[in-house]
Amino acid sequence: MTELGFWQRKDFTEMTHEEWESLCDGCGKCCLHKLIDEDDVTETLHYTDVTCALLDGSTGLCSNYANRKQFVPDCVVITPANVHELSYMPPSCAYRRLAEGRDLPSWHPLRHNGSREPMQAAGMSAAQRVINENEVHEDLELRIVTWPLKDVD
Repeated sequence: MTELGFWQRKDFTEMTHEEWESLCDGCGKCCLHKLIDEDDVTETLHYTDVTCALLDGSTGLCSNYANRKQFVPDCVVITPANVHELSYMPPSCAYRRLAEGRDLPSWHPLRHNGSREPMQAAGMSAAQRVINENEVHEDLELRIVTWPLKDVD
């Protein structure tokens, strides 16, 4: 019988800081600019392919993760206390999946000794698909994409 991963044995509040941080797959989709359609009664959320200035578009990783709040004050730090309130996180987000009672997907790096290759092969990373906010010269409405909503196990 396979031993359960810590994410299957522990509640969010029981995890160490290192365990909590390792839940992030590094896809970069949380760093995409999102738009809310306020004319729509349901306030539909739309993802764009435009990223925060700190996201490295070639890797899908934050270029200054440790100090991101200093440079991007409105960057949301995901914590056990707020994870259940972050409905705008992409459906594939490990924090969101676990908060919703789902397991980590088969491609998650924790299931592959930290390798991000299965995630990238499954098309779950923002790497190579995005443009930095400093390089965008058109309305964000013209940059809406649907691929961040993909959620495969």
